Amino acid sequence: MKRKTTSMSSFRKCKAVFSAGNTLYSATASNFLGTEMVFQRHGQNPIKTEGKLSWLNEPTMISINLPEINKSTEMNEDDNVFLFFTEKAVEERRNVRLSRVARVCKSDLGGKRTLQRRWTSFLKARLDCPFGDAGSPSLVQDVFLLQDENNWMDSIFYATFTSNPEPSSTCSQSAVCAYKLSDIRQVFKGKFLTEVGSDSWVTYRGAEPFPYPGSCINNEMRASGVVTSLNLSDTTLLFVKNHPLMEGVVTPITGRPLLVQSASQFSKIVVDKVTSLDGQQHRIMFIGTSSGWLQKGVWFDGEGGRIIEELQLFQDAQPILFLQLSSNSGQLYSGGRTAAVQLSVRDCSRYPSCDDCLIARDPYCGWDLLRGLCAAVVGASSSSMIQSLTDGDVGICPSSDLPIAVHLAAGIAQFLPCFPNTNLLISWRFSDKVLQPSPRHILLSQGLVVTPSFTDAGLYICETVEAVKGRVHRTAVVRYLVKVHNRYSPNRIQEIAISVSTAGVVMGALFMCGRCRQKFQNHVSCSNRGRDAGTEGTVATGQEERVETNNENSFTVQ
Repeated sequence: MKRKTTSMSSFRKCKAVFSAGNTLYSATASNFLGTEMVFQRHGQNPIKTEGKLSWLNEPTMISINLPEINKSTEMNEDDNVFLFFTEKAVEERRNVRLSRVARVCKSDLGGKRTLQRRWTSFLKARLDCPFGDAGSPSLVQDVFLLQDENNWMDSIFYATFTSNPEPSSTCSQSAVCAYKLSDIRQVFKGKFLTEVGSDSWVTYRGAEPFPYPGSCINNEMRASGVVTSLNLSDTTLLFVKNHPLMEGVVTPITGRPLLVQSASQFSKIVVDKVTSLDGQQHRIMFIGTSSGWLQKGVWFDGEGGRIIEELQLFQDAQPILFLQLSSNSGQLYSGGRTAAVQLSVRDCSRYPSCDDCLIARDPYCGWDLLRGLCAAVVGASSSSMIQSLTDGDVGICPSSDLPIAVHLAAGIAQFLPCFPNTNLLISWRFSDKVLQPSPRHILLSQGLVVTPSFTDAGLYICETVEAVKGRVHRTAVVRYLVKVHNRYSPNRIQEIAISVSTAGVVMGALFMCGRCRQKFQNHVSCSNRGRDAGTEGTVATGQEERVETNNENSFTVQ
């Protein structure tokens, strides 16, 4: 006997939320087959959408939000409920899905005769997020409401979108767009579309009945005797029933997306507010993808959006289906099909140096001058911590580690390792000039092979290179003070002025040298005797190289 199951896609079409008064709102199927989708309020005064295609046409429900409008209106207007969804567009002649935002009034009771137990305030408008190819509408995937406690009208909806390519296309893009609550409300005060003929919608040019169709109850309406929706005339209710679609389009606050990314499918989004050391407020976007990556992005005025960090949340690649943020505790909760994750959004330990901390331009993080580490700026004093969110200026960092003194023999190849903890390109500087490849200097992805002459003595600096706002930032990874001698003395001890952590990195790099023989060209190879008995090699002239620890702060090359 086969068991009937419900797919995950069916569950994703169902959205529900409780209001502050414990009233349940849901957007889900009203029949067993899941073919009739309705937006409804449950409880003592149940109410739902009218079963007309002009109201909902094969919708996919995305999000329900309940901002407290009456806290920011002078007319004591009833609170609004917003529904975000996608549907087949009745106003388009071609078969296309569009993104929508609909609005109803929280205290709507339905009509007395017309629209009984149906929304009398249901209006909807197109939600636009312009990116990708023309003619490929963007489809909303998730919406997050970032509330403005001082003025609810300044609250912002952040939404993720994916492009809707042609069936034969393999291209896909994703974006994040932001919409101001007051801008959305303004669209619902504009002109209506009306249906003329078969599948043809045009702007309604006639006079609208009073009160304005779909309006939420306010002081002006109460003064005219309209205390609830039950007091609305049949003329007004019939107009609402036949004209749910607005002419105006809801556009993003910047006129364009905050962030666009190719070959990625955005799913969930949450947004946090953080105050930087200079007192400015920044909004951090946490974006989930269909492949299980979490992206942390930020918007800078005049520059646009940029991704600060990417994290793979699950061991097995799977879509991020749930994101929840606790701003007070700084914890982010995420879930997929088979796993759940909790992580701190204020974890700055991934930036090990001052240069890394500042060039990341992460509003959560700053360099703690007293403790010498990258830490969260929440509650910190600007006198003991530095940030550079504008341009990632690493010049304000305190002086870095002293160089490692290395004694080389003239004409003998030596490998100077450089292992940055990022994927950025590396560059070498010698005597304050960018080092170019030459017969005596072989540039590798993880270090430098030097076959020195006496003119090659001096300071070698391995740096990561990153361009930020048109400026090239160079971050030192390791410094070598090279001294060149006539012969290589086996009893000479390197002069090391290095921290324990840096010494560990260099030791690890030298021990790894025996495994990177194939990376070195021009007859340069390495050995690692005593650690891998099956590996032997020579450095240019056939001399063996052995690395031994001398003490916790230095090592000897013999």
